Amino acid sequence: MQLRPLDLVTTSTFSVLTAIGSFVFFPLYPVPLTLQTLFTYLAGAVLGPSLGALSQVIYILLGGIGLPVFAGGKAGFGTLLGPTGGYLFGFIAASFAIGKLSDLHTQPSAHRIAASFVLGTAIIYGFGIAQLSQWMNGDIQRTLAVGVLPFIIGDALKIVIATAVAARLRHVLPRTEIRHRRIDVSDSKREYLRSL
Repeated sequence: MQLRPLDLVTTSTFSVLTAIGSFVFFPLYPVPLTLQTLFTYLAGAVLGPSLGALSQVIYILLGGIGLPVFAGGKAGFGTLLGPTGGYLFGFIAASFAIGKLSDLHTQPSAHRIAASFVLGTAIIYGFGIAQLSQWMNGDIQRTLAVGVLPFIIGDALKIVIATAVAARLRHVLPRTEIRHRRIDVSDSKREYLRSL
C-alpha cells in the first residue's frame, strides 16, 4: 500500500490523539482509566487496519523513546514491560482488528462498527490480562478485578461515542486501504486501454 501525504497526516493525528487521551485519566491502581481506547477505536474504524495499527505503533514508539505520552505522563520501555504494557500493545492489535471488521463493507452499519469496537475491547483486555497477571503472581481472579471490571462501563460509553463519531468521519475523510485498492485497479484499466 502506497502512503499518500494525507495518510501520513491522519495517521500521525491519531497517534497524537491517543497520546492526548492518556492525559485524561483517573488514577486507578495498577491500571488507570483513560480516554486512550476511544482514539484506538477511531483509528481502526477511520484509517483502516494497517494505518490504524500504524498510528498505535507510532504512539507506543514515542512513549518508548522517552516522550511522556503514556498515562500519567509516564514514558520509557520500562512502562511497556510493566503491569499496563499489555494494554498498550493491545492497542495495535485492536486497531487492526477494528479496521478489518469495519472494512468488510464499504459503508458499514453503526451496529457493525460498534461490534468491531467490542471486539477491539476484548483484544485489549486479553493483551492486558496476559501481562498484568504476571504482576499478580498468576492470580487471574484478582487480575480481572483490577484490570477489567473497573473499565467495563467506561469502555461501553466510549464505544457508544466512538460509534457515532466513526460513522460521521467515514463519510467525511477519504478512505485509505479500500480506496487505494480501487484506485489501483482503475489506474491499471486506464493504462491497459491506453496501450491498445
